[in-house]
Amino acid sequence: MFKTIKSDLPASVVVFFVALPLCLGIALASGAPLFSGLIAGIVGGIVVGGLSGSKVGVSGPAAGLAAIVLTAIGTLGGYENFLVAVVLGGLIQLIFGVLKAGIIGYYFPSSVIKGMLTGIGIIIILKQIPNFFGYDEESAWDLEFFELDGGNTFSELINVISNIQPGAALIGFISLVLLILWDKVLTKKSKVFEIIQGPFVVVVLGIVFFTLTKESEVFAIGSTHMVSVPIPEDINSFLGQFSFPNFSAITNPEVWVVAFTIALVASLETLLCVEASDKIDPDKNVTPTNRELLAQGTGNIVSGLIGGLPITQVIVRSSANIQSGGKSKMSAILHGFLLLISVILIPKLLNKIPLSVLAAILLIVGYKLAKPSLFKKMYQLGWKQSVPFFVTVLGIVFTDLLVGIGLGLLVGIIVILLKNYQNSHFLHIEDNSNGKHRIKMTLAEEVTFFNKGAILKELDSLPRDTYFEFDVTKTRYLDYDIIEILEDFAFKAKERNIDIKLISKRGVVENPPSFIEFFKLRPKSSISLS
Repeated sequence: MFKTIKSDLPASVVVFFVALPLCLGIALASGAPLFSGLIAGIVGGIVVGGLSGSKVGVSGPAAGLAAIVLTAIGTLGGYENFLVAVVLGGLIQLIFGVLKAGIIGYYFPSSVIKGMLTGIGIIIILKQIPNFFGYDEESAWDLEFFELDGGNTFSELINVISNIQPGAALIGFISLVLLILWDKVLTKKSKVFEIIQGPFVVVVLGIVFFTLTKESEVFAIGSTHMVSVPIPEDINSFLGQFSFPNFSAITNPEVWVVAFTIALVASLETLLCVEASDKIDPDKNVTPTNRELLAQGTGNIVSGLIGGLPITQVIVRSSANIQSGGKSKMSAILHGFLLLISVILIPKLLNKIPLSVLAAILLIVGYKLAKPSLFKKMYQLGWKQSVPFFVTVLGIVFTDLLVGIGLGLLVGIIVILLKNYQNSHFLHIEDNSNGKHRIKMTLAEEVTFFNKGAILKELDSLPRDTYFEFDVTKTRYLDYDIIEILEDFAFKAKERNIDIKLISKRGVVENPPSFIEFFKLRPKSSISLS
């Protein structure tokens, strides 16, 4: 892991600045102690990061669980009783991992995963605009459309107009311009600007701005617009911030209901985020999903035992990690240590960071997840890709993450059924060992995203130094999801010394540079090879 430290250390700093307000904001939205969010962030980075097989995924408290946590604390009669459910939820996740339930993650189509990433990007932008202008918005960390205070995402945007805070808005604009300049211009001028990350610079600038303007009548930033980390007076008051489960509540049936709810929702969100983070990983790493469930379960047990919120892998942090150049799980682990060290040593300094500066960082993250060019690309891929994509985006923006994903998946299944998905699918592998491994894979007549998990598993298990024949002469229909898997496999095959021979009715190609270019004569969501 240490061989990529030059990339991972700067990335961990960016993830730290993204994670800090999320930890505090999600705890606030959950009706839990603020410190519980920081505990979950630290455990998610250090414990889950250390056990996970994901190289770019970052875990922490999840916004998608905020409403569940808020309700459960009241229903179970206190936060200590709720922590019992968190610990039990972690144990149930361990069982899921042992039972290899992680395979579920492979059965979400590519269009839905891309819609999830885009929808979350849009939500981040919409939710952070109030913070950017200095409007007090407690629901900025809640990713649901209908907010806990009775409003919704768009009503809060309207309220911003009459509640702009000049100081917060000014440093927010300065930070946003500097971040764009840093990313588009300065990093291309010198490697120094790649080593020193733009988000770190704007945070330092925000602290300086706050210090210089705190006496100003116009530009002074109020405490409600600042990071608010609990400040312990001594070691005893620091330790006093930890809460511990009241295990006498374990006999309460409602505790077990909440535990199963946490386990199911947290596991599903994690598997979705694993699939999404692998999709945008430039190195095309494949995360072992069952190991991820084991890591998440362990993390939730530890978090619950010391007073933390439930943990999942979080796409906002993971995408920030990838965008900042993170290469191994060391960046996730380091971000956890940065959270731990900072809340112990420099909480007063952290409380001098304006939320509008952190909002500027998150606006950049959101934009990179929801680039306008992606909408055009998905439209060009044809209706079978674009309809589930747009339904997922709209579902996430106007409801919440899980409902949006569910709608997108439902539409994706309907689309497949409409295209007369009736033929059987099979994988036929031959091992003609003669010197170098010779393995032949023959695809069925019709191959859709339902076959993604099986094909991905077989390609990932191919030994090094293999001569791999890939036969699609009998295939009449090849889903775009499968072609994306083959494209990623061709990228990784070079590292494993695997030679590829593609056999099709269009001819035989040795080591095709791009499966997408070979199959795709024009943009469409699937390829007809008949």
